[in-house]
Amino acid sequence: MTYIERVQEFLKRASNKQKLIVIYGPTGSGKTAMSIEIAKYLDTEIISTDSRQIFKYMDIWTGKITHEEMEWVKHHMLDIINPDESFSMWEFVRQSEKIIERLWSENKVPMLVGGTGLYIDSLIFERNAAEVASDPELRKQLDLLSNEELYNKLVEIDPEYAAEIHPNNRPYIERGIEIMKLTGKSKREFRAEKNLLYDVLFLTPDYGDRANLYNRINTRVEMMFDAWAEEEVRSLVEKWYKKDDFGMNSIGYREFFPYFEWKITKSEVIAQIQQNSRNYAKRQLTWFRKYTDF
Repeated sequence: MTYIERVQEFLKRASNKQKLIVIYGPTGSGKTAMSIEIAKYLDTEIISTDSRQIFKYMDIWTGKITHEEMEWVKHHMLDIINPDESFSMWEFVRQSEKIIERLWSENKVPMLVGGTGLYIDSLIFERNAAEVASDPELRKQLDLLSNEELYNKLVEIDPEYAAEIHPNNRPYIERGIEIMKLTGKSKREFRAEKNLLYDVLFLTPDYGDRANLYNRINTRVEMMFDAWAEEEVRSLVEKWYKKDDFGMNSIGYREFFPYFEWKITKSEVIAQIQQNSRNYAKRQLTWFRKYTDF
């Protein structure tokens, strides 16, 4: 069955819930081409669920869709903030839900497209982490830790959730630690155990086995270097964005700073980005396993 046929079947189902289409997959899997084809068929709009594509000026290494690739399909949640600004998940939810409601009012099926599982989950699952009460004593202990110490603690007890959180995002790190300490469960598990809020069709590109995906990622990184990727990072540095800024800690950007300081070679930058991208893809695959249950 083709992707379009699956969409047609999905739309025929009787449901009292509003409908959403989620196109997910690891980095380099081919989500963009697939999403454009389906969006054009449905005459609808796309909401990006990629936590790195919210940043302005960061285009190549985030894999941000170009205006040519959009083919006149309207995209949302791209180029929202500067690389040195923060953006909470709940602000993402607030803005995205307004777009979703507007599309439903126009009898269109919203499409969520991206690889940040945390963003996807925040929109489609019942949000119930708030049911876990805060522990004032634990919070006092966490407040004494530096950002680095706090993040390392989260990595130690909940590495998969930590992979989705910026190392300087104290509120999310503290809450992740608190939930794990109090319940023995990851914050991710609370979302995964609950029901979907809407009628959702999950689609992912056919990118072959993991070895093929990793080869695609390696090739993609090499091609990005041919697309003026180094110049993009240099231009951000010239705008005085620093390596500890919220956006600049992303894969494809943070690896360049040692290179600019003459500490590593360009080939080493490429190798590091490839390795970090493969590691990120591995974490994404783990996160997305639950989607196959729906």
